[in-house]
Formats: sequence, C-alpha cells, structure tokens
Amino acid sequence: MDVFEAIATRRSVRHFDPEHRMTDAEVRELMEHVLLSPTAFNIQNWRFVAVEDDALRDEIRKAAWDQAQITESSLLLVLCMDLKSWAKSPERYWRNAPAQVADNMVREIKHFYRDDEALQRDEGMRSCGMAAQTAMLVARAMGYDSCPMDGFDFKRVGHLIDLPPDHRICMMICIGKTLKGAHPRSGQLALDDVFMRDRFPEGEYETE
Repeated sequence: MDVFEAIATRRSVRHFDPEHRMTDAEVRELMEHVLLSPTAFNIQNWRFVAVEDDALRDEIRKAAWDQAQITESSLLLVLCMDLKSWAKSPERYWRNAPAQVADNMVREIKHFYRDDEALQRDEGMRSCGMAAQTAMLVARAMGYDSCPMDGFDFKRVGHLIDLPPDHRICMMICIGKTLKGAHPRSGQLALDDVFMRDRFPEGEYETE
C-alpha cells in the first residue's frame, strides 16, 4: 500500500476483532517507523506505553466510559510526552553530529525551552501528534486499522500507567483488525474553506 492509499483509506475504527493480537515483530516494526517521526531539535520527547495486561486494559476501559475498542483492539498505545526531555542529557540527541554542531544545538535547546513550561507542553503535543499520524498510517500499510482517542480520564489513566510527574498524556491509539468499518465521512470541508495563500482574507474570519 502506498502512502496516498494509506492516507485515503485511514479511518477511525471502533470495532476490532478481540481475538486478534499483533505479534511482537509487528509491534516492533510499527514502532521503529514511528520513531522516524520528526521532533524539534531532535529531542524525541515522545514516550509510548503499549498496554498489554488484560486487567490494566479493563481499568483503562472504565476510565474511558466503557469504550469497547480499549480492550478489543490488538494494540493499545498511550502516547505520552516527556516535558523535560530537553534537559535530560540533550547531547545524546546530537551524538552523531560534528562536535561544533552538537555543541551549538545543545546550547540552543537549553536556551529555547528553559523557563517556558507552555512551550515544553506545546512541543510535546506537536511531537506526539506527528508520531500518532505516523503510527496510524504505518498501521494502515500493515493491514490494520486504528482509532485515535482523547475520550478518557487523563488523570486516571496516568495513575494507572504510573506516569512520571514530568510527563503528560497526549492521546491513546487503538490498533487492530477491523470487525466493522467506519461510517461514511460525515462532512469534509472543501479545500477552499481551509486553504489560503499568503494570508487570511480580510473580514471573512471575524466572529459576530
């Protein structure tokens, strides 16, 4: 499946075959591609928790208003962000670069993120968002479907997975074999409604 087909056929599926589980090799293949997703300054501030324990999945399902895909999908992936990854030995992100480049980048990383908690969180959301899209497209290319989720109690799920204090959850993704496909697309906006050249048209986006 090429990337165009994967994008066009990716849908949010909520009914998975509960008997199917991805192999360890498949999960590794998926995640190795996810790790190729971009991050600013290469800080790789995403963290991924694959929830495999059935009892833990049951508890997370309770924290997600009993949504069945939590327990029925082959893979439940919690996408988290390390808010302080920029400060945790940042030289490792540039260890293969020339020494001068590495020194400059480490200095820029510390200057950019220090004392700006909002930026640290925003950066984590951006990184996890790009990683999530990569995961869903790779899953589609592997013959699986997926469901991105934010409909759950973030605090409760964080407690269940022992989320470190300097981390936050961005979202979850369920991946598996489809039992029932998604409904037809409910209302895609036209390209001209959302795509502009150079700047927003004056007056067209003002609220009443």
